[in-house]
Amino acid sequence: MPITRLSDLSDTALSPRLVIKVGSALLVGPEGVRRSWITQLVAEIAEARARGQDVIVVSSGAIALGAATLGLEKGGRGSLADAQAAAAVGQIALSGLWAQLLDDHGLTAAQMLLTLEDLEDRRRYLNVTATLTRLLDAGAVPVINENDSVATQEIRFGDNDRLAARVAQAARASAVVLLSDIDGLYDRHPKLPGATLISMVEGVSREIHAMASTESNSGMGSGGMVSKLQAAEIAELAGICLVIGNGQHDRPLERIVGREIGTLFTPGDRKAGARKAWLGGRLRLKGELLVDDGAAAALRRGSSLLAKGITAVEGVFGRGDPVAIVDGKGHVLAHGLSEYDAAECAAIVGLHSSEQERVLGYAPRSSVVHRDQMVLK
Repeated sequence: MPITRLSDLSDTALSPRLVIKVGSALLVGPEGVRRSWITQLVAEIAEARARGQDVIVVSSGAIALGAATLGLEKGGRGSLADAQAAAAVGQIALSGLWAQLLDDHGLTAAQMLLTLEDLEDRRRYLNVTATLTRLLDAGAVPVINENDSVATQEIRFGDNDRLAARVAQAARASAVVLLSDIDGLYDRHPKLPGATLISMVEGVSREIHAMASTESNSGMGSGGMVSKLQAAEIAELAGICLVIGNGQHDRPLERIVGREIGTLFTPGDRKAGARKAWLGGRLRLKGELLVDDGAAAALRRGSSLLAKGITAVEGVFGRGDPVAIVDGKGHVLAHGLSEYDAAECAAIVGLHSSEQERVLGYAPRSSVVHRDQMVLK
């Protein structure tokens, strides 16, 4: 049975494996670590484990903690160098805090620091899956953060919302709970008169995206509602439900699950195979293939992408690299793995298969992006 309401998150049969993401502002306040609050959250994690649920924590806070220790301005986010230095110092304190509080309940913490490439590269992604599986089988509680001390602007998640969704995908989790500074998704900016909390979303549409705000109320985090909706899309494709809830209250999970206050994003029937879910959740693509209306319609019917329907090629990519397939209005239709490099794609744009051999110098492949290596968005 699928998860259809927030109270289902405490049902071991429906939610055997949870990923809980904790934002920086929840862990660190003006006076430092919010120890009382995190102690109560850890108690809730211990209760979930006692029910038989696996729990993975995705924890922000390293940069904020390190910045306070080093006396860096702007919470350690004044520059990339500041953020990297703050993370290196703060991660020690953060992992030690989780280890100590979990140990108070007889639970073992396991630290994992991940980069974007760890989850974008297929082999490394499978290694992450194997490590998480072994840790959970051994009874540990993985505590995960982005490896901000080495990540650069070009190769980083930049927020732990999407990291949590990718970790849930790798761990084959049932649900992701994003603890934030807001009750959930509202139909307009929550500060506007008449703003209404949306309790359930079945599919993240363009209309849903239009409701999002890029603001983070705390000013400490790096996410906002936009990143949370992107996380919901990643989870949806993998058949995982995602919840946005307010973590500012004591025992936040009890408020979200017990009182059912939050927004539940259901995966619907969009669960893709493991490889396609990984592909569809990628955040870095090497290029774009622009297609005409006929090709766009064919893709929606389940066809592969042929050179005849391509109108332009953008980016630099090689054979097997991930690319976006985009229609004439700029909407991303699909992600896929290209059968040709960028130069070859450009050379055969708009050509029928009978014309491609003369240009390429060899018999053309059956498609530019095969449907088995493609996932519709």
